[in-house]
Amino acid sequence: MDEEFALKLLPMVNALRTYHRHEVHGLENIPKRGPVIVACNHSLATYDMLMLMAAVYCYNGRIPRSLIDRAFYVFPGLGEVMEKLGGIVGSQEAASSLLGNGEIIYLAPGGMRESLRPYTERYQILWNRRRGFARLSLETGAPIVLAACPRADDIYKVYENSLTKLVYKKLRLPFFLARGLGPTAIPRPVKLEHFLSQPIYPPKASDDPASFKRQLYNYHKKLMEKMNAMIAEGLVPSQKSLF
Repeated sequence: MDEEFALKLLPMVNALRTYHRHEVHGLENIPKRGPVIVACNHSLATYDMLMLMAAVYCYNGRIPRSLIDRAFYVFPGLGEVMEKLGGIVGSQEAASSLLGNGEIIYLAPGGMRESLRPYTERYQILWNRRRGFARLSLETGAPIVLAACPRADDIYKVYENSLTKLVYKKLRLPFFLARGLGPTAIPRPVKLEHFLSQPIYPPKASDDPASFKRQLYNYHKKLMEKMNAMIAEGLVPSQKSLF
């Protein structure tokens, strides 16, 4: 990570935080040292994760690392920028190495597919078949902190269309129809809040493949249930639709 480059972008990210009146509840739940996985829900805007990283950095100085999709490299220069911000293409090996060095890793288990959900499916996570983050935690012993930001799905209204699904299925690339403020691409100035769980520690991984498989299933289920509950609780203050 190029910390000097990241610090130059910090004022811009903080400006976004001001625009969205961003708050983080539970910052004290992020361990001040040692390996930790921060698992987030994935919005189309995506930058809500950068806002969380900035808030954690300003709170305890932990330098963020993030697992990113290879699709970032389709757009000239974007992949390199993400690298300077601490991003690496997601893989179990790379993530295990970072955790072995005591790093804090941010990831979105639902990936691009979750970010492309239409507005009729907002506030939902698509983690059913995404167990890699839970496996990573089990294999390394690193705890997971869940980070829910429900209203990030209100930044843009994403429309259902068959082309989005086709392009994602065939090319794994983001193609979408969406709008922000009015008919523009300007993000809606919705108030964003992140809700952080306490660290969730995995059980001691079994050496028996069958037992490990059951552990993974139960641990992943526990994480999904907790995240769904956090999203529902985060929506309670205002259930009014923005669409």
